[in-house]
Amino acid sequence: MAAKINLSARMKAVADLVTMGNSACDVGCDHGYVSIYLVQERKVPKVLAMDVNKGPLERAALHVQQAGLSEYITLRLSDGLLGYQAGEAESLVIAGMGGRLMKRILECEIEKTRSFKEMILQPQSELTAFRAFLRNVGYSIVEEDMILEEDKFYPIIKAVAGTYQGENPTLEDRFGPVLLRKKHPVLALFIQREWESSLKIKAELLKAGDSAKVSERLRELLKEMDYLYQAAKVCGCEKALADAM
Repeated sequence: MAAKINLSARMKAVADLVTMGNSACDVGCDHGYVSIYLVQERKVPKVLAMDVNKGPLERAALHVQQAGLSEYITLRLSDGLLGYQAGEAESLVIAGMGGRLMKRILECEIEKTRSFKEMILQPQSELTAFRAFLRNVGYSIVEEDMILEEDKFYPIIKAVAGTYQGENPTLEDRFGPVLLRKKHPVLALFIQREWESSLKIKAELLKAGDSAKVSERLRELLKEMDYLYQAAKVCGCEKALADAM
């Protein structure tokens, strides 16, 4: 019997957001560990695992074979969703990419994107712009998680087709509508760390002298700190921010 796959906390959080019983498509599957985990845990009946690079896909194929799951996991060379046919899977999984690249993949084949019942997404950067993109093209974030791993913060998003139902898109795009609503403890920690970092930058700017460039940067920083404080109030951790000053 093949050994069970042990995922990192981040990747397990991604896999755990996939709806039980859905078939899945794992774009950018790398070594195939998420795909194997999903099948081993009987989370999904089958997975289409795709990657743009031959090397990782070959290693994924070896791992799938070693796990004895070739009957349940199909591997395919594909740049994003270009090699995917609409209807082959119900859940789309994309993790570990920059938000800009993930956005390009989703909008490049928008009809294929819309054919999925849900998308599990873990963008590594440009989070505010990425959440705004989802909202603007008709997706609603229905679940989120946030993992602190090796001193880095990783938000994970589950999105489905639907109209935005929030009240403050500016704040929710920055910090995550569900994370805010759940008062997620890792989000609260993220806010506190960003606040402490902002205080240090503010002190440096105040020492830097009076120039147009410094003044503009200070205005931008104070605006971001205002957003942090608003988010802290929602999460109930504003006292920690006050204590840090």
